[in-house]
Amino acid sequence: MTNESVKLTARSRTTSGKGAARQLRRSGQLPAVVYGRRDEAESLALDTHELSRLLSRVHAATTVIDLEVDGGEPRPVLIREIQRHPYRPQLLHVDFFEIRADVKIRVSVPLHLLETPAGVEMGGILQHLRHEIEVECLPNEIPSEFTIDVSALEIGDSLQVSDVDTGEVEVLDDDAVTICTVVPPAVEEVEEEEEVEELEEGEAEAEAEAPEAEADEG
Repeated sequence: MTNESVKLTARSRTTSGKGAARQLRRSGQLPAVVYGRRDEAESLALDTHELSRLLSRVHAATTVIDLEVDGGEPRPVLIREIQRHPYRPQLLHVDFFEIRADVKIRVSVPLHLLETPAGVEMGGILQHLRHEIEVECLPNEIPSEFTIDVSALEIGDSLQVSDVDTGEVEVLDDDAVTICTVVPPAVEEVEEEEEVEELEEGEAEAEAEAPEAEADEG
């Protein structure tokens, strides 16, 4: 399933620096930059709430956005980086990358696991090791996500990149990279440790009782 493009409006800005950026944020605007097809990056400002609503509906890295700057012709872009406040739910800055419809690009597509593995039903633990894979394709071919049915996985089984159905999209990651695996329950190791501890305690008690027995005989 490929993504449909969405729209976003922005305006050009000439101010720069931390002070100007803070002032923009106080007014509900978000500093941004777009680069890719022009000689220099272009500084922008956009509505923070508009972008937040967009991000709540789509996967940022794989969605082509029609970016309209100062009422001009929409320009197809991808979000390349989002800077967020370290401990507050606040957007700080966003980088857009302008693309061409006829030029392939590299993107990281999220992986979504479906169903519950048979091994988990038997007490195993599903380890999801890889959450996205990198592909190269035209902008209108970018998948929104790849889904993987893991219901058949038993304890000890795993899935690799080569097991993902990516259609005609070219995958750049190594086929042998493990995406997920079902491992035995960790409680088995705990039980073994407890058995060792009980054995050691029993040996210690036996050693403590031995001198007492010898003293009684004397």
